[in-house]
Amino acid sequence: MCPLQGAAGYITMGLWTLGMGAIGAAVAGIILANTDLLLSKSETASLEYLEEADLKTVDDEGRSFKAKELWQKNGAVIMAVRRPG
Repeated sequence: MCPLQGAAGYITMGLWTLGMGAIGAAVAGIILANTDLLLSKSETASLEYLEEADLKTVDDEGRSFKAKELWQKNGAVIMAVRRPG
């Protein structure tokens, strides 16, 4: 038996281990990036909370009003988004 065969075997085994570890990390990353396994569950906003929210118009006037004014006379579809931080 040649002494280099033993060293080549260790190098080959190390490369296989490194390759399988990289593949495992990539698969785990793909699964975690595309699922919500580690994310906290969101809470739904109550109507009382939404109707007391302060809103501002984006025109030059910048009028402020409560959100409940949107649906006092007509129906309204509302989506509340909270930025993290």
